Amino acid sequence: SPLLAVARFFVDIQPPGAKELVVGLFGTADKLAFQVLIVVVALAIGAMVGRVAARKPDVAAAVIAVFVGAGFLASLREPAASGALAAAAAAVEAAVGIAILRRLVGLATGAPAPGSRARQSVTAASGGMPDWRRRSLLQAGGAIAVGSFFVGAIGRYLLEGQRTPTAQEGGLPTAPKPADLPPGTDIATADLTAAGLTPIVVPNDGFYRIDTAFVVPTVDRESWTLKVTGLVDREITLTYDQLVALPIVEQYVTIACVSNEVGGNLVGNAKWTGVALRDVLSMAGVQSSADQLVGHSVDGFTAGMPVEWVMDESRTPMIAVAMNGEPLPRAHGYPARLIVPGLYGYVSATKWLAELELTRFDTFQAFWVPRGWAQKAPILTQSRIDVPRQGARMPAGKVAVAGVAWAPDRGVSGVEVRIDGGNWQPARVSPAISKATWVQWLYAWDATPGSHTIEVRATDGTGEVQTDEQTPPAPDGARGHHTIGVAIT
Repeated sequence: SPLLAVARFFVDIQPPGAKELVVGLFGTADKLAFQVLIVVVALAIGAMVGRVAARKPDVAAAVIAVFVGAGFLASLREPAASGALAAAAAAVEAAVGIAILRRLVGLATGAPAPGSRARQSVTAASGGMPDWRRRSLLQAGGAIAVGSFFVGAIGRYLLEGQRTPTAQEGGLPTAPKPADLPPGTDIATADLTAAGLTPIVVPNDGFYRIDTAFVVPTVDRESWTLKVTGLVDREITLTYDQLVALPIVEQYVTIACVSNEVGGNLVGNAKWTGVALRDVLSMAGVQSSADQLVGHSVDGFTAGMPVEWVMDESRTPMIAVAMNGEPLPRAHGYPARLIVPGLYGYVSATKWLAELELTRFDTFQAFWVPRGWAQKAPILTQSRIDVPRQGARMPAGKVAVAGVAWAPDRGVSGVEVRIDGGNWQPARVSPAISKATWVQWLYAWDATPGSHTIEVRATDGTGEVQTDEQTPPAPDGARGHHTIGVAIT
């Protein structure tokens, strides 16, 4: 698809700050918004080409050929691209585009077309009759537009419709000691859940997704391999079956996107099942000169993290093959992805994992680093108010204020709430699954009539209090207290 190839090209060359702006405006709909923008720009250019074509048809045809060529070259940058298929598609696109352009220009200018001479003469001789030429142009143009939309929709449906195997088909590995939620972990009542308090474990279909893939890669598990290369004693290649033959581990981990604004929802907690990353690295033997581990995706994306962080025995980085007891959904990295507690996703959570490369920070920069984001990015201590919502109107009396707080992998030791800039009051905090996961919190507020502001802050497991200093997400995460306004009647 030239549309997707060009979209990916512009993502790859985006200037610093572009990701923050686009995600801030559109959130998880950023890819759709970008593709719509490309289509709108293409339509505007097409309109100009159409005006030129009436006078200089060869120039217009050359412009179409240039744009098709640009799409062809962009598609060749995709790691999984087929040069022969891309060339054939480009040839068809150019031929069809130029033919359609000439047909529409002929209708617009009254140029003869097969079977149209008699009708044109009747129209010219009868001044009171409808302008059949304009009607034909609108009908043909409308048919082409509708047809193009449906052809594109069918192609996208076929791409997106490729499914992930079920647990039965996929032979889902199980951990010898399954991770279970401690009693009382979820403090949400039915009323709080209905009001919008986020569950401790976010379902797969509700989990946030931020990545650079415009179409989710489809990976054949049977032919998939994982390579370990770079500064290692011996390079190795593992098949899926060889990978899951290693000891299986299971843990709950909260992951977050660095683009998440204060109070945003680009964060989630899930149960991940897979293989300890250190077990795989030990098979290759990490050399002492390596200080960066780079995860390579099948679509060319890279994320680099400190080797020191990965090797720290206090946490369990993993190659996950299952999410919440199911095979990884395609959108979340099937058949394998990295989960590294405590690091933002852009420097760790490589989806559709294909290679682990041991290298150095001074010789290699992963995908987002040249685009203005920090090389090393631990997840900051954050908290969020889920209930009540911003601008809510409620009766006076007892009001439940609740939300989530996270500081992986330091843990959350406390959450406090402040009303109208007064004293900080402790909230009830749910038992933590581990230091790598978020917690829910709940505060009972005696609300009085009037307009009020509600503010929240968390304290992590080291005793450090969440800062009130406001910073944007770039370059290493947003800071500040989540604050909302409500009206009590």
